[in-house]
Amino acid sequence: MQKIQKKYCLKFISFSAAWILFISCNNKKEQAETENLILDERITEKPQSAKTSPFENSMISQGLVNIQTLDSTILVDLKYSSKDNFFGEDVYGDFDKGFLQKKPAEELAKANDYLKTINPALRLLIYDATRPHSIQVILWEKLDSIPPKRRKDFVADPSEGSIHNYGCAVDLTLFDVNKQEPLDMGTKYDFFGDLAYPRLENKMQKLGKLSEQQISNRVLLRNVMKKYSFESINSEWWHFNFYSRAKAKELYKIVN
Repeated sequence: MQKIQKKYCLKFISFSAAWILFISCNNKKEQAETENLILDERITEKPQSAKTSPFENSMISQGLVNIQTLDSTILVDLKYSSKDNFFGEDVYGDFDKGFLQKKPAEELAKANDYLKTINPALRLLIYDATRPHSIQVILWEKLDSIPPKRRKDFVADPSEGSIHNYGCAVDLTLFDVNKQEPLDMGTKYDFFGDLAYPRLENKMQKLGKLSEQQISNRVLLRNVMKKYSFESINSEWWHFNFYSRAKAKELYKIVN
């Protein structure tokens, strides 16, 4: 997680000043804002742009919601807005915010609140949320050396559309704000192979490839998300759908 690690290297003076400010805040709202300021500096490789990107403008016009406007303590580290992904390149450009349709966004904020009641140090960390269809096409075409039938194991076919393209799916993990690192899930985000498959976790544990703690971390994530109507899938521990593809198509237009 080289990208996140870079942000842990704050200068001691800056960190001390931020911490003193945090301690001095008596108002709970001010405390939350200070905590989030420190985390944002560490979690984001490139500062979020003050001006909105074309993707963001498109999402706002279609009624989608910036998740952090509902809960500023949810962390966002869009992997396709960096080179820390399986393509090794930034395909989102200056788009670096997590958007979802209003209902899924509201439920995700509730999930993050619930997570804090289980463990006050834990937060949701988003790796991908709404993905514009034009980006889906790019991802699909970048894997053109793989036959289409097998390519679907890695990226949804843009002719069918991904639930991400409708703003109803999110990729995420759990982040420990005390240790300043994500919980160990056994693989990186977008790892392709049996170790990432929830349906194979027991088998992988018996083979000694996944630990009891790694599986426990995944189960915690799934339980928190399921409580707020997000469903996991069998092949990616990080992916959750709020609606089925059919329901998403019925309710929303595809995001371009």
